[in-house]
Amino acid sequence: MPSVSLLLLSLLSLLSLSSSQSPSGTLIDCGTVNVYTINGLKWLPDNDYVTGGIPKNVTVAVAVPTLSTVRSFPNKLHQKFCYVVPVFRGGKYLVRTTYFYGGVNGRDSPPVFDQMVDGTFWSEVNTTVDYVHGLASYYEGVFLAQGKHMSLCIGSNNYTDSDPFISALEFVPLEESVYNSTDFGKFGLRLIARHSFGYSGADNIRYPDDPFDRFWEPLVDNKKPEPGNLNVSVSGFWNLPPSKIFKTALATRPAERMELTWPPVFLSSSRYYIALYFADNPSSSREGTRVFDIIINGIPYHRNLNVTPDGVAVFATHWPLSGATKITLNPAPGSNKGPLINGGEIFQVLELGGRTLTRDVIALETLRNSLQNPPLDWSGDPCLPHGYSWTGITCTYDRRIRIVTLNLTNMGLSGSLPSNISRLTALSGIWLGNNNLSGTIPDLSSLMRLETLHLEDNQFSGEIPSSLGKIQSLRELFLQNNNLTGQIPSSLIKPGLNLKTSPGNQLSSPPPS
Repeated sequence: MPSVSLLLLSLLSLLSLSSSQSPSGTLIDCGTVNVYTINGLKWLPDNDYVTGGIPKNVTVAVAVPTLSTVRSFPNKLHQKFCYVVPVFRGGKYLVRTTYFYGGVNGRDSPPVFDQMVDGTFWSEVNTTVDYVHGLASYYEGVFLAQGKHMSLCIGSNNYTDSDPFISALEFVPLEESVYNSTDFGKFGLRLIARHSFGYSGADNIRYPDDPFDRFWEPLVDNKKPEPGNLNVSVSGFWNLPPSKIFKTALATRPAERMELTWPPVFLSSSRYYIALYFADNPSSSREGTRVFDIIINGIPYHRNLNVTPDGVAVFATHWPLSGATKITLNPAPGSNKGPLINGGEIFQVLELGGRTLTRDVIALETLRNSLQNPPLDWSGDPCLPHGYSWTGITCTYDRRIRIVTLNLTNMGLSGSLPSNISRLTALSGIWLGNNNLSGTIPDLSSLMRLETLHLEDNQFSGEIPSSLGKIQSLRELFLQNNNLTGQIPSSLIKPGLNLKTSPGNQLSSPPPS
């Protein structure tokens, strides 16, 4: 049976953010070149955070500046392009992506594609229905920063028929208490719905009412809206919802049950984080008690919930759901007021995809920085999510995720080969032939699993390192057509090694043994 926790204001004393404080995260308007402020929120251009893609202007008129431009990426199957954003290691972040197609690809309908956070597949991006109605689409999740940077990546899947794009990207740090019942070392949260029940405003409730600029959408659901509690203090709610969601509610008459189909979407079979918020109206508190049971799809969620003006939240961290979801609020015997609900949030619980071994990541980043024109998709996690490894990289997904081959043949690369590449100790093959790489060949003797090393048709200079002869597994070494000089090391003249050093070098044979 799924577990549910109850949170009462009188039991906790937590510090909340001031509603006048602006979210301190990074808000990026993709494709723009300007810095600007809207409603107290500062938006930045995206050039400092991404290396691939091109900025484009949408072809339709928009009222919101963040929707007027996008960054568009090449439609290359299972190739990802990443924004890399500085964060505080160990911090918990609300990540939001916004998409408004605006005809940037010259087609009537937007493409469908994937989005990822670090090494975790987040969701498919399908904005078709929203775009038909002239709306932007947004996706929101909560993830832990496991390093000093977090990446948000866009990638083409089998359904992508034109260039993927993104309009805006936000990383907003959350306070320690918010959603703290989730083990973010193992899981992330993907927002399904967040509603203020009984609220019928034209706009979402958001900043400055919500200190983290979460979007609380209106939901009336043909039930009876009624005035809520204007004076609820949210400082005791772990998730720090805005007090404005308690100003309205959905309620029923005494002894009458309430049934809600919520969230208003069909859910894939998974586990979900559910938080429901309640606060009675003080003006009706003298009329008696408001006690009821909460049932989800016929399964008891919480029994005898006593809703007072102080407010109460009930949440579950791993509740199994699939398809349509019915929430039933059943009046308890003796309760003379009907059920009431003010707000709700539901997230899909995502199992994290893991991370490539840090030592391998650092070595590849050093190689990337030594190249004048590295592959544009060399950002984010090199191996994850599955199917979205960097160009030229293959990985092994055992207990530790390692780089096992590096193949950048014939890619027109310029730059050098750093010594740090020797830290990729799981490598069995390196193919860098037919590029414009220069400098000396580093000591690779620590690559004890290396079987193939192709450096031919480049501009390497200096001597051939004799340390290559220490790699007992090496079976193929191609060095022809470089600018190498000196003597061929005698350690490389051995059975089982296919060695090619000519033409194109100034090398002499080793002396007879």
